[in-house]
Amino acid sequence: MQHPSSRGAMDFEIRKNRKPGGGKLTQERAAYFQLMEQGYSTREAARIVGINLRTGKKWRNGHHSPGKGRKAVPPIYPGHGHTPEPPGPEEPPAASRYLQEHERIHIADRLREKASVRQIAAELDRSPSTISREIRRNRRPMPKGGFAYQPFHAHRRAERRRPRPKPGKIGQNPELRNFIQDHLERRWSPEQICQALRTRFPGRPEMHVVHETIYQALYVQGRGELRRELTRALRTGRALRRPHRHAHKRTSRAVKDMVMISDRPAEAEDRAVPGHWEGDLIIGKDGRSAIGTLVERSTRYLMLVHLPVEHSAIATRNALATTVQTLPRHLWRSLTWDQGSEMAAHRAFTVATDIPVFFCDPASPWQRGSNENTNGLLRQYFPKGTDLAAHTPEDLTAVAAELNSRPRKTLGWETPAERLAKLLATAS
Repeated sequence: MQHPSSRGAMDFEIRKNRKPGGGKLTQERAAYFQLMEQGYSTREAARIVGINLRTGKKWRNGHHSPGKGRKAVPPIYPGHGHTPEPPGPEEPPAASRYLQEHERIHIADRLREKASVRQIAAELDRSPSTISREIRRNRRPMPKGGFAYQPFHAHRRAERRRPRPKPGKIGQNPELRNFIQDHLERRWSPEQICQALRTRFPGRPEMHVVHETIYQALYVQGRGELRRELTRALRTGRALRRPHRHAHKRTSRAVKDMVMISDRPAEAEDRAVPGHWEGDLIIGKDGRSAIGTLVERSTRYLMLVHLPVEHSAIATRNALATTVQTLPRHLWRSLTWDQGSEMAAHRAFTVATDIPVFFCDPASPWQRGSNENTNGLLRQYFPKGTDLAAHTPEDLTAVAAELNSRPRKTLGWETPAERLAKLLATAS
């Protein structure tokens, strides 16, 4: 009698004269192995062949039989092979870095038997994390709730994900692409954009990316996910990525009566107390024009100093003294500068404003890290090799306001303007 469930898979008849508890089940064992190779579950293969489910599990998983004259039986899947008596002429599948279909069938069977992930991993000679990830990624939600791991469905899903290159997340989501392009045009950095996406769309993971995804969408050839001209909106303005290089060494300049940064109050170092500023100049075409930059260390608040005619020591001193009067006196505790000749009149500045000036060591721009970072941002607005004298005080105010309204990672994604407003509200 042919079992109806076995049609199309194999022809097998359950022996009518089989004695319970006696005789070798050679034919049944071979048929059971063949059904397993065809993808049948342990329970279904045992039912078709007409054996007890416990017997099928012993054949598949092996067993130890202590006692005189009895031998242990190895499992049929010790790794990726079988016992020395595998059914059928086909060779076992070769080992692969990817899970194969027969391994997924084994995972499904063992999960039904409540085997642990580590047990399954040991039987398949795989890492437990591989099995855990396979179950998590390829399980299927059920109509009545919960999940089920179905091996053939899991195998199809894995096969669909494998081809490369994959379509990018930005290119597949017009809403995400438009949001990123809009903020790049506003000169936001990719990292600022990523944080804004998480804040704006907290419950929508399809709108979340990391900043490297944005960089690749701009720089990697062939993706075409973001307009290539948007690279000009990045801080560097580069159309190609470049490796990091060592900073050029700077020559020290003679400034009399300098007080070095090592003598600066310790409260300025940890940024806990507001009012300690870092300053520098960005220079225009042929060194003839300049703009002064002042950055407060705790809030990263920026102020720009208008130097339309020259940036000599006297002109710089007068412009700085005028600028510092726009904020309350308690927000000016110190000023740190490099050893540029424009600060040769630093003592006169201190007498006029009561603000001490400290100088960095030669070739040590990291000692004014906030200011150096901000100067890099400002080059998006004031490119190198251009005449900076063409910019009016109103232009500088608008640029400073735009930078002060950008969220900053180091401020917990608050803006410098928000941090300064809190300080002013506390003082009042």
